[in-house]
Amino acid sequence: MKATTKQQILEAFQFRHACKSFDAERKIPDEDFNFILDAGLLSPSSFGFEPWKFLVIQDMDIRKKMLPVCWGAEGQLPTASHFMVILARKEPGMIYSSPYIEEHMREVEQLPDDIVDLKSGFYKTFQTDHFKLTESPRAMFDWSCKQTYIALGNMLSVSAQIGIDSCPIEGFDLEALEGILEKEGLLDRHHFGISCLAAFGYRQDEPRPKTRSPKDRLIQWVR
Repeated sequence: MKATTKQQILEAFQFRHACKSFDAERKIPDEDFNFILDAGLLSPSSFGFEPWKFLVIQDMDIRKKMLPVCWGAEGQLPTASHFMVILARKEPGMIYSSPYIEEHMREVEQLPDDIVDLKSGFYKTFQTDHFKLTESPRAMFDWSCKQTYIALGNMLSVSAQIGIDSCPIEGFDLEALEGILEKEGLLDRHHFGISCLAAFGYRQDEPRPKTRSPKDRLIQWVR
């Protein structure tokens, strides 16, 4: 049973590719896309603070406005069944003293006061001393973005496991796209910024065979 499961997972990873255009006539069932979202929401994050928000853009008029500034999504924006903008929290929300962090510990994690105090102390030391995240707003935002990629990877992987195609996308004009989303009332630029984009749907064409570097070039064992 374990060997079968491992083989199925590897087959899904072989199936997964960065799909450049989708069959626009095929839509992902709600049940399946909610499963993909659940995989993202259940992903790990540093200290468990979930520094992400997933915007699922189904409004085609908004997608058309995004298209001129998303050069890496020219094929995906018009054809994807579901198109996602992954947002990452900025310094005002992620710094150790922020109301969001306090609320998350008390309301989401439901920690008692003494554990809140203990965790807050660890978190402050981590940010100020260990990772130097308080040295610039960009450092804090980049740290949040790194965590969103964990959620992204999980969503891409589970999509492949249920036969749904996907594509992670970084080809866009960040400033221009954030301006569009802000104008549409979808982005509070004080608290969030765009980390990356992701498209989901069903492939229109078969991809070329997958290529990867040999293991001994990428893996070093230290025994």
